[in-house]
Amino acid sequence: MFVLDSHCDTPSQIYRLRDIGVRNAHGQVDFPKMKDGGVDGAFFALYVPSAFGPEKATSYAMELLAGVCDTLARNRDKAVLVTNASEAYEAKSKGLLSVFLGLENGSAIQKSIPLLRLFYRLGIRYMTLTHSGHNEICDSCAPAAARWGGLSPFGREVVAEMNRLGMLIDVSHISDESFYDVLECSEKPVVATHSCCRALAHHRRNMTDEMIRALAAKGGIIQINFYPVFLDDTFASRLEASGIEARGEAVEVDFINDPADPAKRAAWYAVEDELAALDRPSYKRIADHIDHVVSLAGVEHVGLGSDFDGIAVTPSGMENVSCFHKILEELDRRGYSDNDIEKIAGGNFLRLL
Repeated sequence: MFVLDSHCDTPSQIYRLRDIGVRNAHGQVDFPKMKDGGVDGAFFALYVPSAFGPEKATSYAMELLAGVCDTLARNRDKAVLVTNASEAYEAKSKGLLSVFLGLENGSAIQKSIPLLRLFYRLGIRYMTLTHSGHNEICDSCAPAAARWGGLSPFGREVVAEMNRLGMLIDVSHISDESFYDVLECSEKPVVATHSCCRALAHHRRNMTDEMIRALAAKGGIIQINFYPVFLDDTFASRLEASGIEARGEAVEVDFINDPADPAKRAAWYAVEDELAALDRPSYKRIADHIDHVVSLAGVEHVGLGSDFDGIAVTPSGMENVSCFHKILEELDRRGYSDNDIEKIAGGNFLRLL
């Protein structure tokens, strides 16, 4: 069995000076914790904020990529960059962790198919088409008003080229209209690398039953996100009422702008501790979302995409990647066969890759 996390934002934390080669008290992902959790590999997503202009988006993605490469160079005895399933299985046979690369937010390719091809050559194996804002490719689910009404004309070119390259199209974060346009245009299966079920939690980032069925009908997969807001409506209301996230935004920005300052780092850690003290849903809620997908589309169309290091609060019992094994144990308790657990743990995603 190969256990894969299809989405974590660890490159952003490397950029904030976290050394993931050693165990970190506050970090959600580092190599020792991956080993503890039985995680064999993870997609490190190069997350580009939607607020960045085209040139900044590209340069920032490259900085994140450089940070990952430098980290792997320092930890050759622990992890290796891989680009396909066979390389990942080979790495596991050697006792090494696999690091795959994804690009989160296609704004980093600006309006350039050659830039898309360059990112593929650099190892990127999926691209999340957009994030919290519209870009040149498609509409995001976040803004109230649409820009394109789905995919842009350039976005249709992007989908075709990603199909040709063999780069997975990630539909997490995009609008419902963009999602259906992608399914119509793509000749290959697509993936939601870190999304949940709207039937169980009504956030617009989540996917409706109709979307999940349509994704699966074309051979695609939804990878369940661990963010409690996407897992549980009650917690979403509780978090909003607490005001902690709103108060913590400025603290996080200060930390991002000066990560070497111990006081700013400590202030952000204090916000994380305050969030962790909230009454959070159990990690078993992740299994509820898996159950729902299985009931709609079958066990071949679901997996795990934690969003670790991109979420400031986690489910209770799933505080970091060292806890990853618990969700597989929960699936076993719910009666999933070993073969089914192997598919959910990573087999489905690696098949698609």
